[in-house]
Parts: sequence; C-alpha cells; structure tokens
Amino acid sequence: MSLVLNSIFPVFAVIALGGFLKRSAMIDENFVKASDRLVYYIFLPLLLFWKIGKPVEAVTVDWRFIAGTLLAIFTVFLLSIIIAKLLKMPARAIGSFSQCCYRFNSYIGIAVVLTVLGETGVKDFGLLIGFAVPFINVLAVSSMIRYSGQNDSQGGRWLFLFRSVAANPLIISCLLGILYSNIGIPFPILVERVLDLTAAMSLPLALISVGGSLTFSKFRGNFAYSLIAAFCKLVALPTLGYFFLKHLRIDETALKVAMIYFALPTSPQNRILSALLDSDPDLDTSAMVLSTMLSIVSLSVILILFCELPTVK
Repeated sequence: MSLVLNSIFPVFAVIALGGFLKRSAMIDENFVKASDRLVYYIFLPLLLFWKIGKPVEAVTVDWRFIAGTLLAIFTVFLLSIIIAKLLKMPARAIGSFSQCCYRFNSYIGIAVVLTVLGETGVKDFGLLIGFAVPFINVLAVSSMIRYSGQNDSQGGRWLFLFRSVAANPLIISCLLGILYSNIGIPFPILVERVLDLTAAMSLPLALISVGGSLTFSKFRGNFAYSLIAAFCKLVALPTLGYFFLKHLRIDETALKVAMIYFALPTSPQNRILSALLDSDPDLDTSAMVLSTMLSIVSLSVILILFCELPTVK
C-alpha cells in the first residue's frame, strides 16, 4: 500500500492542484492551452528522448510486448463498436465513445511509470507509445470517418490522419531516442543538464494542465456512456491485456509497464479529434473526466497486484 500512496497520490495531488488553480482563477483556459502545447511539442518529447536515448544499453524492441498490447487495444476497439451498436448510440457519438475505450493519457502514464519503475520502465513505455499511438490514431480516425456521416471523397481526413502520425512529436522523440541509444555515445554534460531541467518541468506542468482541463459541465446526458467507456478502458482493457500478455511470456518490467498503460485514463486529446472530425466532443470531455477520477482505483489495483505483491502468474 505504501507504493500506491507514494506513487499515485503525488500524481493525482498535482492534478487536483491544477483543478484548484483553474477554479480559483489563478490560471485560465489560455494557460492550460499554452502549457498543453509546451508539454506536447517540447517538454515531453525531450524527456522521452533523454530517457530512451541514454546509452546504458542498446534499445531493442520486444515484439511480443508490442503485439500483445496492440491486440488488446484492437479487441477493445471491436468491443466498443459492438456496445455502441447494441445501445443504438447516435452515429455521431460512436467514434467518440469508441476512442474513449482505448486511448490513453500519456502524461499520467509517464509520471506513474517513472515514479514506480524508473528509467528502464520509461524506455519500455516510450517504445509502447511509438507503436501504440499511430495504431490508435488509425482506429480512432477511421471509426469517426465511418460513423460521423460526413463525406470524405477528397481524402482530407485521411491526410489529417497521416499528418497526425508522421508529425507526432512523441513518436518522433521515441524513434530518435532509440537511434541515439544504439549509437552508444553518452550525452555531453551540458546537454544532460539542459535535458534534466526540461524534464523536471514537463511532468508537473503536464499534470497541472490535466487538472485545469477537468470540467463537470458536460456530464448531463453523457454520464451513462462515459461510465461504460470508463469500464471498457479501466477494467476490460487491463483484463484482456493481461490475458494476452501472460501467454507471450514477456519480461517482468515490460509486463508492469503494459499493465500500468492499460489502467490509464483516456486521453484529454480525444475532444480535439472529435471536434475536428464532426463527432461528439462533449462525450469525450465527460468520459475523460470520469475515467481520470476512476483511474485512481484502477492504477492502485494494478500497482498492488503487479508491483507490491509478487507478479501475478
């Protein structure tokens, strides 16, 4: 239990601080948007590049780890579409609901993994991001194009998908980190200290931004769908993910990273994607808030089962 308190509480305390600062008008929506851009395009990519690129040992890809994780994501994607059809959701809501069932909050993920598993865990998490983000974007964008009812005859939305993957700073930083790690040249002390300072800023700023973006104003009419999405994200995905990965015999650290990844809340970026692709951004906002609150429980359970107790066999 001490690991849970020491790892989860600080992360969510900083998120709560962001919510308090926003509601007390010490920060505003402009600050949240600006900090989001700084973290997403500069600070977090630098942190990933630094942690992955340290040439302690060459970074190699465990394809069983990647394949098992992507299979779990795809299974939950199919499950979300089936649920949406059974519940007869409005077509405009299907893509939004679906992405909330498998997309993840990378800010909280890196904070928890770094606290619990250190740099080795961050390297595995960075590799996972490098493969999961483009795969998830394909699933999310394709479902929104399919169900939003909008014509894509000129291929503009698929071009948007290509750009969002090819220019994603997290993917680029992970790939560059892998390349630099395999070169085997240590970072110069000057560069190391600059990266250390920027990394120290990235996670607190990211978590404050998450807290500042939490709002309960969109719950009306969206709570039931949001709760089902949170169940898929925080219960079904970890359960299926463990089922797949335990048969692939991945190493213990990679399993812990994957289980933390599965238990993360859905992404605050969902709303942006839904707004761009004529889906339901209000549903995404509601699902993000609810899953963030409930992820305190899901992450705590995962840490107790896989990090405090002997690894589940």
